[in-house]
Amino acid sequence: MTLREWMPRAKPPSGMAIAFAIAALMSGCAVGPNFRRPTPPAVLDYARPTLEVQTSSAEIVGGEPQRLRFDQQLSAHWWTIFESPALNALIDKALATSPTLVAAEAALRQAVALKLAQQGAFFPTVTALVTASRQQASAVLSPPLSTNELTYNLYTLQGTLSFTPDLFGGIRRQVEALWGLAEAQRFQLEAAYLTLSSNLVSAAIQEASLRAQIAASREIIDISTRSLALFRRQFELGAVARLDVAAQEAALAQAQQALPPLQKQLEQTRNLLAALSGRFPSDEPAETFELAVLRLPPDLPVGLPSALVERRPDVRVAEAQLHVASAQIGVTLSSRLPQFTITATAGGLSTGFTQMFANGNPFWTLAGNLAQTLFDGGTLLYRQHAAEAAFEQAAAQYRSTVITAFQNVADALYALQADAEALKAAVAAEQATKISLDLTLSAQQLGAVNYLAVLSAQQAYRQALLTRVQAQAARLSDTVALFQALGAGWSSRAGREVADTTTQTHERVQ
Repeated sequence: MTLREWMPRAKPPSGMAIAFAIAALMSGCAVGPNFRRPTPPAVLDYARPTLEVQTSSAEIVGGEPQRLRFDQQLSAHWWTIFESPALNALIDKALATSPTLVAAEAALRQAVALKLAQQGAFFPTVTALVTASRQQASAVLSPPLSTNELTYNLYTLQGTLSFTPDLFGGIRRQVEALWGLAEAQRFQLEAAYLTLSSNLVSAAIQEASLRAQIAASREIIDISTRSLALFRRQFELGAVARLDVAAQEAALAQAQQALPPLQKQLEQTRNLLAALSGRFPSDEPAETFELAVLRLPPDLPVGLPSALVERRPDVRVAEAQLHVASAQIGVTLSSRLPQFTITATAGGLSTGFTQMFANGNPFWTLAGNLAQTLFDGGTLLYRQHAAEAAFEQAAAQYRSTVITAFQNVADALYALQADAEALKAAVAAEQATKISLDLTLSAQQLGAVNYLAVLSAQQAYRQALLTRVQAQAARLSDTVALFQALGAGWSSRAGREVADTTTQTHERVQ
């Protein structure tokens, strides 16, 4: 028997086609608000007019002036602006192996899959059922078959089609909400990339700063050691008192005491670099960092303030969450309206497997169901009110996120300006205290100064040297903070390709 012979000979009425046509026409509307992206804030400047477009400079590596460039945008690989091959290699490895990024990409794929799964509600559901049974009927009752046989086999083959037309757009609003969640997850993935790269660059700068501070501390220890040796010789000759020697011994011990905490911080920073790279602390990164090899970018591409809301991942996440809240209003509103369902069943039933679609054996049903909630104690109404309140909350949170974004940029810009001045002053202080220390040590050799002057000069130079190193690193860190506040640059990722495909599908559905 051919497949055509197995098909039921009775045809569904034309009313089924008419019902589908009417449902398709009626599904063109969707209740609830249509989402519109918030208008970018009409802000012309990141900060007040007191902010200079160029920072001051200092006569030292890392003290170059920096100029704000509003006509330029950051590149995708923004960290390359520091011109450090070691830093570039470290970040490339970290982006390829970080478990944080793997988790974020998996979360994006999950959100996309859930959205695509919900889109299946736009189409009818078709199921097939095959049953086979052997039965014994009681002779007390009438035989269930058209014959008098009480023992028989029964075979059934049927298909069922069920379809819920999206009369008021409730399904589309659900898909829209899931699309918003997928968009939010996409930008959370971007935020994960930005956070990881920023943390890696900051940790590299911290390592370079600690190495410079350790070198400065060792220089101070060396100066204090030589000074103590001189005091001891002078004490042996009776030129100074034992008090002078003890004071210098205390100064040397204090200088040596400052070294272990710096070494501890350096080791912990190396552990941080390993962890950020997706490695265990025992698998130390091969790259090391010094302040002298990290170039301070002279030009800072900041772009226009109006474009900040496009570049900041957290702002885009807040926007996507606002979209979700908007769609949920339509979902709750559609649940208060009539729900229409179409069900069609066709098949065949026979005591012989090959006779299920013989004359008289096929069967079919066509049913329509219209349901409307008449009383639920206000449940659906208050769910709608809750969704509207959630939208207002998301709108306020979006505005707060935008304001915070501009605050972050302004803070970073003022930090660049202030820390450039601080480095300039720190370099001058270091030079002055070094001259004072050299003159004091020369006078000490001649016995022309007491121990208090030597200790004071050593302490002043030590403080100035460490302050200069910290200020030098601060300018690099300020640059990273600015790039992070700007949202850095968009880069090409596999997760984006998935998200772009989802966006195109969503637009076709819309």
